[in-house]
Amino acid sequence: MTVQTNKIELDSKHRIFAIIGASSGNLVEWFDFYVYSFCSIYFASAFFPSGNSTTQLLNTAGVFAAGFLMRPIGGWLFGRIADKHGRRISMMISVLMMCGGSLMIACLPTYATIGAAAPILLLLARLIQGLSVGGEYGTSATYMSEVALKGRRGFFASFQYVTLIGGQLLAVLVLVILQQLLTTEQLKDWGWRVPFVIGAITALVALYLRKSLSETSSEESRKNQDAGTLVGLMKHKSALLTVIGFTAGGSLIFYTFTTYMQKYLVNTAGMNAKTASVVMTCALFSYMLMQPLFGALSDKIGRRSNMLIFGSLATLCTVPIMVALKDISNPYAAFGLILFALAIISFYTSIAGLIKAEMFPPEVRALGVGLSYAIGNALFGGSAEYVALWLKSIGWESSFYWYVTALCAIALIVSYRMRDTSKEGYLVHEP
Repeated sequence: MTVQTNKIELDSKHRIFAIIGASSGNLVEWFDFYVYSFCSIYFASAFFPSGNSTTQLLNTAGVFAAGFLMRPIGGWLFGRIADKHGRRISMMISVLMMCGGSLMIACLPTYATIGAAAPILLLLARLIQGLSVGGEYGTSATYMSEVALKGRRGFFASFQYVTLIGGQLLAVLVLVILQQLLTTEQLKDWGWRVPFVIGAITALVALYLRKSLSETSSEESRKNQDAGTLVGLMKHKSALLTVIGFTAGGSLIFYTFTTYMQKYLVNTAGMNAKTASVVMTCALFSYMLMQPLFGALSDKIGRRSNMLIFGSLATLCTVPIMVALKDISNPYAAFGLILFALAIISFYTSIAGLIKAEMFPPEVRALGVGLSYAIGNALFGGSAEYVALWLKSIGWESSFYWYVTALCAIALIVSYRMRDTSKEGYLVHEP
């Protein structure tokens, strides 16, 4: 009896360490990716010098969206690597690629120095980062779901979004610190490069940490003839379409109230940029802390119940919240409204990676999660800022609120039709 108890305790410690190791790399990946969005207010004019502020932000948002178009390719490439050669090697390659993209942006000459080549090189760097993140999400979601303790997978897998949000939070926090230390002119001149340098350095640290992770896929699943293949994935079309269906609405509303919200507060509500950054820092920190709570809730009530609550509340509340934020001037009121929206989104994000992983068998799990997520995310999540700013530029800003609502309604319908993965078998290789 004593031997068995010690084995279970050791196994639990091993799994928790693996979650921490995978999360650290995930944190760095998303910090590097989101630094672009939060710093674009300051470097937009350096790469797109002509036009008003909305036009410049529209151009940088277009480059941001272009990075998302690489995600399906990244989801396929790294998913194939993870299913055929192992989760660990796939995660190591993705974080190394992110390091290269961040370093490239940090060193880029501006439009004034090399002309039109500057925005082209910026686009290239974002495509590299998009490829990396496209592979990161599916592989890390798969890895964390496979090492999570049975019966508590919702709680442990929620740490993927803890670190994903943590990456956003650190990006905002670094910007807030720079805003306190540097003038606006210094930030526009060279200060915006600092976060990208930090991202490149920390990516190397994450690479070192990921080298120590144990592999969760079995040799049997890696040798399966369907491992990492599209033919094998097509045997699970229903799961693929379901994930794309709820990812579209989930990703769109997620990016609306995280990366785009800072610009919305500044560009639409007229809030001071520094104040908006502080509001978003506090909101993202609170949002990050919510994830384990909502993940643990899914272990009690089921993944499908979490998704139904998300879909219902997101469909009903998006328009009222966005309308209220449009004319808001009090930062505390803005924080409260954004936090309420993020709480609704937490029903989805806390289990987003896990619910996808539970729908595919081991031999195509990383590919299924990565590719289906990347398709929905590239089409709807990555384009959130661009669509919002474009509609604002032609005087139809309120149409964006209804667009988000419509996609969340689709997520609700898909969730209603899906099976509850938390109440069915989930075969994994136990490390």
